[in-house]
Amino acid sequence: MARTKETRANAAPGAGTIFTLRAIGLVLAARWLFSMSEMNLTTALTAMASSPWACINLVFLFLLIFLPGARAVAERPFHPLPQWLRQALRLFAFLGFLFALWSVGAFVASAGWRRAMQAVAATNGWLVAAPVLYAMVLWICRPLPLWRTNVAARRFAIGRYAVSLDPLTRTVVVWAERRKVGQYDARELSVRWASGSDTRARPAPVVAFGAASEAGASAAPMSSVAAPSLARSAFGVRPKVELLWDSPAAAGHNRQTVFRAPLTTEGDRVAARALDTTLRQV
Repeated sequence: MARTKETRANAAPGAGTIFTLRAIGLVLAARWLFSMSEMNLTTALTAMASSPWACINLVFLFLLIFLPGARAVAERPFHPLPQWLRQALRLFAFLGFLFALWSVGAFVASAGWRRAMQAVAATNGWLVAAPVLYAMVLWICRPLPLWRTNVAARRFAIGRYAVSLDPLTRTVVVWAERRKVGQYDARELSVRWASGSDTRARPAPVVAFGAASEAGASAAPMSSVAAPSLARSAFGVRPKVELLWDSPAAAGHNRQTVFRAPLTTEGDRVAARALDTTLRQV
């Protein structure tokens, strides 16, 4: 069978994330070098050595530009970065975002809005662009599942959790971002909804388990699965869904919660309802 030749134009999912992060790192490094060029080399090195923030920024720029361990793989399109690198970039970007907001806010409070706008024009908008770049790194490195929901491929994404169902071995693999939570028997898993579920929920698309089930899936009556609505409670808390593991063979481990995730989007709600319906067909 002829195979499709991989070219540079057909990049693996996740390559865009790596490119964007490196581009942001290069922009921050170029701006920093431009600011340092206005100072004497000895003075700049002395100021960098005596400034903890400069050391933190150097480490952040190194990780952001070189991205050690980053690799775009089709099996994990949303996670081309190792988990430790993603967490480190989130931490440094958060610190940089707070420092940029504090610096700009202190300057505006002391100099006033008119001089602040003049400084923004003099720096070509860098006073506004710097916090935006740090916020972009924070947004790119936010918690994400391994993939998008694909009911036909029996892959589900709920919050930062990803669930993969194998119809041949009847096993379920659960991932928390890039970390594997565990592998379970599909017949021992169940979905538990939060209290106060919405009985008017629409039925989810169903993909039957196994070849024998697929043959008679169209003739089998499918019942509607009630899912909680996305309306916030009185305290502003989103409804949650739990994946439970109840194994009679695992003594002392019966009725464990595999994960508990809030239903923040309609996609999470649809994926949880589809997972619940598919597990009922096992």
